[in-house]
Amino acid sequence: MVLQVLYTAVTAVLPVRYWPHAAVAAAVVVVIYAYAQGRSTTRERDLHARVILLTGPFTPLGLVALTALAERGANVIALSPYPLSHPVPSLILPLLRSTTKNENIYAEHCDLTSVTSIRKFCTAFLTQNDTRIDALVFAHEYPSIGRTWFCGGKARTDKERRESEQRESASLASFLITTLLLPALLVAPVERDIRVISVVNPFYAAALPTFPAFLQSTPTSLPPPQPLVIAEGHRSLRTIIFTCHLQRILDSLPNRKAEKSDKPPVPHPSNILAVSACPGISRRDTIAPFLGVGDRGWSLAYMALFLPLFLFTKSSESALQTVLHCLFLPTPLKRAQLKVDAAADEELRKTQAEAAGSADASESTAETRARRATTIANVEVLKPGALYRECAVVRLDVPRPAILPSAAKEGKKSVAEDILEDDGEFGGEAVGRAVWEWYEARLKEWEAKDKERE
Repeated sequence: MVLQVLYTAVTAVLPVRYWPHAAVAAAVVVVIYAYAQGRSTTRERDLHARVILLTGPFTPLGLVALTALAERGANVIALSPYPLSHPVPSLILPLLRSTTKNENIYAEHCDLTSVTSIRKFCTAFLTQNDTRIDALVFAHEYPSIGRTWFCGGKARTDKERRESEQRESASLASFLITTLLLPALLVAPVERDIRVISVVNPFYAAALPTFPAFLQSTPTSLPPPQPLVIAEGHRSLRTIIFTCHLQRILDSLPNRKAEKSDKPPVPHPSNILAVSACPGISRRDTIAPFLGVGDRGWSLAYMALFLPLFLFTKSSESALQTVLHCLFLPTPLKRAQLKVDAAADEELRKTQAEAAGSADASESTAETRARRATTIANVEVLKPGALYRECAVVRLDVPRPAILPSAAKEGKKSVAEDILEDDGEFGGEAVGRAVWEWYEARLKEWEAKDKERE
């Protein structure tokens, strides 16, 4: 009786002759949704006893990252923009500890819009007994800044200026934390796997045509105001280039394990790997801020567009996959170690086969050696300084301006250009050095403004 009533109700809404069409439409919607969520990482990693410093822990992506890291046993230090007595950290962290059964989730107050607060946290961290860091994850730069529409006039100009300052301070916070904590990373054992992951927004490609003009700007001659997406793209692209240049600097440092000799130490691939991760376009972190979703968590435009956004944009869980991929991939040093271990195992097997005096065992050993070598060679490793999106490396051809600011001032090749290898990635060493100098110049201005506010 119940099934008959249900059948009658369904056929009244959707006649039987339209059921094949509805099935095809449902299948298309499912395929589109699955495609929009992007790739998921096929890697996994035990993070027990690994210390991971996470910024932006209470953004949508940050909360998902915090949960994923805690579930894998990591010791997470979340940099909270709120005081520790605020309801957000005081309620969320105990809940995460109980649900993930991981008591090693901590929060430290660090206002990333204040130079004083950042220096205070880094000083306190470096002066404590345990300064171990296995990963730095800068998730605070991923959420979009700005709204797509606003009233005109002076109010709009003031809004654009505030948003530009927010973007700049978010980038400078990552730069300052990296440079302040770098001494603790450099004194760590060279066998330790350390990663610096910068999470960037997906609009970097929009900034490529105008990026040369941005590089030629100075603190006194700022570039003209840009549309919202291009301004976000500049923030993303300069972080990507900075991360790649940081890797060049790390790889140029001398080998600390080199034996004592009269020869100067030679550079070697660093055990500290810096990469950029782009999670793609997510509903809550990318689109929602553009539609005016603030602290209240909703807006009329977001509610009206929720269904197409749900279908065509990523959830925070799907967006996190590329970040996890960068955390889980083995490093090039790990693959080298696997080759050494495999060679040692083959030597042991060969010795055992010769002792047994079996020809078949020798043939089997040769086949096993070839198969194992192929397997190790095909293992994907984390590419230092690269940009990852959809769990894969992305190549970008960054246009280089005719004259860079540093070249214009010096008029000759700098010492840094002789030391650092120009790999051609993201515009090469010259563009990376120009972006680094941009960070240094803006950091001085930021510190001066912060002192004035005090």
